[in-house]
Amino acid sequence: MLLSMLRSGNVNIISVIVYIISSLIVIFLVLPVHEWAHGFTAYRLGDRTAKNMGRLTLNPMAHIDYMGAAMILLVGFGWAKPVPVDARFFKKPKRDMALTALAGPVSNLLAAIVAGLILNLIQTILIRTNSYYVGQSSLMYYVLLFFEFLEIINISLAVFNLIPIPPLDGSKILMAFLPDSLLHRIQPYEMYITMGFMVLLLSGGFGGILSPIQTALYNGINWLTALPFSWAW
Repeated sequence: MLLSMLRSGNVNIISVIVYIISSLIVIFLVLPVHEWAHGFTAYRLGDRTAKNMGRLTLNPMAHIDYMGAAMILLVGFGWAKPVPVDARFFKKPKRDMALTALAGPVSNLLAAIVAGLILNLIQTILIRTNSYYVGQSSLMYYVLLFFEFLEIINISLAVFNLIPIPPLDGSKILMAFLPDSLLHRIQPYEMYITMGFMVLLLSGGFGGILSPIQTALYNGINWLTALPFSWAW
């Protein structure tokens, strides 16, 4: 996303700074929650691997992957260090692995909803105080922009992680619905699938696929988070 802002030709340096700050909030606060959610769900389902390895923590330094963090800054989605999970400790391995994988993207969607609620709350206050119009030179404009960036980045992370390609969370969710015979055929090729995915990712090949999904989720969350304030109005 930072790259697209810089390529636009009409760069607002303060907007760029606000985006960088919101990205850093995601990297140091939201991504640890994403990985903790994986580890905590696995722990509740019987797997203590993440806890035993010190990954059941909100300490960002236990989770940050520097390449993944750079991708969040540059394009709006990326990754952290995967939390170790051992499906042998699950009572129902395929189901429990899918639930563990789903916990991460769900945490991002919840973070996006929180950002959307705060954004709508501020907008409602501005309307009620007859101060809704905020120009680009005002502090309030950049406060709203900050929460909008938080919402967008979290939606992008949720959608990105739900792609059903190894090693993303979506692949583990998909595996819960595939027969074991097909899984055994796919597993020898996972490394090549991952390499192909990385090539597509770095070349921007996923942008056109993910963008409509992200836009639909963004519109849906904005509609949902505006409801409490429209009723109160």
